[in-house]
Amino acid sequence: MNSPKTLLRVESLVKHFPVGGLFGRGDHVRAVDGVSLSLLRGQTLALVGESGSGKTTLGRCIVRLIEPTSGRVSFDGVDILALRRTEMRALRRRMQIVFQDPTGSLNPRMTVGTAVREPLEVHRIARGKDAHARVNKLFREVGLDPSLTARYPHELSGGQKQRVGIARALSIQPEFIVLDEPVSALDVSVQAQVVNLLVDLQKARDLTYLFIAHDLAVVRHIADRIAVMYLGKIVETADVIPLYDRPLHPYTVSLLSAVPVPDPAAQRKRIPLRGEMPSSRHPPPGCPFHTRCPHTRKDERCSTEVPELQEVEPGRWAACHYAETPMTLGRGS
Repeated sequence: MNSPKTLLRVESLVKHFPVGGLFGRGDHVRAVDGVSLSLLRGQTLALVGESGSGKTTLGRCIVRLIEPTSGRVSFDGVDILALRRTEMRALRRRMQIVFQDPTGSLNPRMTVGTAVREPLEVHRIARGKDAHARVNKLFREVGLDPSLTARYPHELSGGQKQRVGIARALSIQPEFIVLDEPVSALDVSVQAQVVNLLVDLQKARDLTYLFIAHDLAVVRHIADRIAVMYLGKIVETADVIPLYDRPLHPYTVSLLSAVPVPDPAAQRKRIPLRGEMPSSRHPPPGCPFHTRCPHTRKDERCSTEVPELQEVEPGRWAACHYAETPMTLGRGS
């Protein structure tokens, strides 16, 4: 039975994209390959991993911008994959997405004020002067001057355009927002401002976030829990502080070793990964990470047996045969 506080539950979600071949015998790209996770109301779950790990595809499947191949997505106890189009449209008021590219997500022929007003009119929330007043209030809420509503996207900076995207997502008062790498396309000086804005908005509006990112330094300041994704699978989940202090999966260890720290004496020893991420069209047998793992054992278990995502410690899950004896984060001199 779902906890009363559980807003989102994903169970064995799969998304395979067909790749054409001769006589219809094509392969499939296994973008998402059996992912399960849950998210409590008011919580931020950060989904991290390298480009190509399936993070964006998972986020879009959860809000049904992409139809999953199989699995189940429950939002507040409702199986959204079973909903008809009209039913799903009504649910869209409760769940929204902010895209990575703020320029590509805005219509260049439409003023940014009109872009924020459009959801209000589509969902019949407000029209006319009421809609105009709501748009101005939203602009102020995300730190923009209402005078910018008459501007076109090309007249705004990247940070301003991303704030417009956030305002548009907030316009219909959702409970849950997928943030698909919302700061990765922004200057470093602007990233912290946008992250702080998202934290403030979450507190003010009691929002629940799925925050997709590849930068573990960013998610530390916004996430309650972190799920690490590799080659379409979740390989580790934990609360933020335990994961940063003592990661259980070698892939997480390597990702954290690349995060810069202010104190050079506390800098972690860099643990580079071998080679490139395998193709999700032809994933390796056994553990999907074993071809790059510095801890692959000689007993061949890693290359033949797929590790299950299991609870190693209370609240900590890892998909590694040797998660109870993880590689440590070395310190540089």
